[in-house]
Amino acid sequence: MNASTLPARKNTFAFAALVIGAFAMGASPIFVRLADVGPFASAFWRCALALPFLALWALAEPKETRAMFSTDRAVVLSGLFFAGDLFFWHLSILATTVANATFIATMAPVWVAFGAWIVFREKISRGNFLGLALCLAGGAALIGQSYSFAPERLIGDGYALVTSLFFGLYMLAISNARTRLKIGAGSLAFMSAAITCACMFVIAMLFETNFMPRSLNGWMTLLSLAIISQVLGQGLLAVALGRLPATFSSLVIFLEAVGAAALGWLILNEALEPIQLLGGALILFGIWIARPRATSPATAL
Repeated sequence: MNASTLPARKNTFAFAALVIGAFAMGASPIFVRLADVGPFASAFWRCALALPFLALWALAEPKETRAMFSTDRAVVLSGLFFAGDLFFWHLSILATTVANATFIATMAPVWVAFGAWIVFREKISRGNFLGLALCLAGGAALIGQSYSFAPERLIGDGYALVTSLFFGLYMLAISNARTRLKIGAGSLAFMSAAITCACMFVIAMLFETNFMPRSLNGWMTLLSLAIISQVLGQGLLAVALGRLPATFSSLVIFLEAVGAAALGWLILNEALEPIQLLGGALILFGIWIARPRATSPATAL
């Protein structure tokens, strides 16, 4: 086995984690729609019900990478940024169309690329720029004619833009914590989710009137949201960000859109138009174009 085999295999594993995590996060709108609680309450339960599973993951990690508590700035900010992402995402859905909120939220990779270049001095290649452009075009095609501009929805569109900023900052914080502190993905996912959980509890108490699930089906829906979207989705994203560049990994948000569209077709019988299929193909091609090359250090952050 030559010296490059192990790093190549680790990169392949990280990419697989990124893809699976993206599709897991893409399932969250389905569960939120099926839940019998309000949107902010669903965000709280998503994190709260995930904590025991994330704690078990963290405890199973090697002692040298395990951490159940940290006051490191990147760790704390990751939880705060994700709370901001969830809060403004739900505000945007309430104040504009879902199509507008979804499309504008896909601006997150732009913030990640800018932040990685300015803060971490991460080199942004032409392949990264081309891949991002293709993914943005694919995201627009996925939304199709559903996107619409209206002055009365400008506030909601602004909320969606803030959502994209918070998600971009969240990814940068997770990437920084993973590469600088050398802590395990499960440990980081646990600590970040705990901080987000506390924030969303306060928000839910302030804004929600429908906090507790009213049926066993409601609890099972929220448990599915927690395990699939939070434990698998955010956890595997943390795995990938410990190995892959932040700029490339940020394209995960576009795979979320592909996953959401596919699940909407499978579960909710939502039709997929040819232009949406083209959008999905453009996103996949953009990610392939932007992939880290074997000659580039995968952890140059």
